[in-house]
Amino acid sequence: MQTPAPFEYERATSVDNALALLERHGPEARVVAGGHSLLPMMKLRLAGPEVLIDINDLADLDYIRVDGDDIAIGAMTRHAALLSSPVLAEHYPIFRDAERVIADPVVRNRGTFGGSVCQADPSEDLSAVTSALGATMVIRSTEGVRTVSAREFHTGPYETVVGPAEILVEIRVPIRPACGSAYEKVDRRAGDWAVAAGGCFLTLDTGGTVTDVGIGLTAVGAPHFCAPEAEAALRGHPISDEAIVAAAAKAAAATNPATDQRGPADYKRHLAGELTKRALRRALVRARGEGA
Repeated sequence: MQTPAPFEYERATSVDNALALLERHGPEARVVAGGHSLLPMMKLRLAGPEVLIDINDLADLDYIRVDGDDIAIGAMTRHAALLSSPVLAEHYPIFRDAERVIADPVVRNRGTFGGSVCQADPSEDLSAVTSALGATMVIRSTEGVRTVSAREFHTGPYETVVGPAEILVEIRVPIRPACGSAYEKVDRRAGDWAVAAGGCFLTLDTGGTVTDVGIGLTAVGAPHFCAPEAEAALRGHPISDEAIVAAAAKAAAATNPATDQRGPADYKRHLAGELTKRALRRALVRARGEGA
C-alpha cells in the first residue's frame, strides 16, 4: 500500500491562525480541507508537503449569500451546498449542472469549492465554471486582501497565483439580469474526471441580442479554461443557432487537448465544440425563461 512521506500536522482555529501557521512553516506547508485531491497525490509521492494545516474548522468561510451586486461564496463551502443552494439555482444553474457530475455524494459532502479550484487540475469542473462566469477570487494574507480574476488565477497545471503564505477565502460572481447558464460534460463513468466539458452563460436584451457571454472549457487544454474568441463571436450580435454553431467551432479551435487514456486529441477537440453548442443552447432556453 502506498503511503505519503512523513509530514507534520497542525489544525487551524481561524483564518488568521492559518495564515500565521503558513508563515511560520514556510513554502513547504499546505492547507487541507476535504483532501480528496491532495491526499491521493501525497500517497503517490506526487506532492510532499512537510506540514499539513487542517482548515476544516474555519466555518466562517462556509457560506453562499448575495452581497450587493455579487454572489459571495466562501472557499470552505462544500460541493453539496453548491448543489443544493437556492441562490445559485436562481441565478446560476450552471453550478447545479456541474455539481451533479462531480465525483459522488461522499466527495461532495467533504470536498470544498476553494480546494477544487486551488488544486488547479487541468480537468477540474469548477475552474471552467468560474472562468465562464468571470468570477473574482479573493485571496488573503497577513498583509491584507487582494483580488484576481478567475481567468488569471491558474498559471498552469496544478499551479495558481496563491502564494505560499496566502489563502483563497472567497469567490465572487456578479449577478446578471436576463441570464441563462448551463454546463455539459462527457466522462467515462459517472462522477469521473471529464473527457471534455464546457459551460457558459448568456445575457440577452429584449431584442434577442447577446449583451454578455462567457464560455468555460476543461480537460481540453483551453488556456485559462476559457474561449475568448468564441465569446467575441456572440457578444453584441443577435442570437441564432447559426451563431451558436459558429461560436462552438471557435471554442473547439481554442483547445489544445492531449491524447491519453481518456481519448485521442481530435475526439476531445470535437467534444469541446459539441458540448459548447449544447451548453449555449440550454443557456439560451434558460435566458428566455423557457425551461430549467
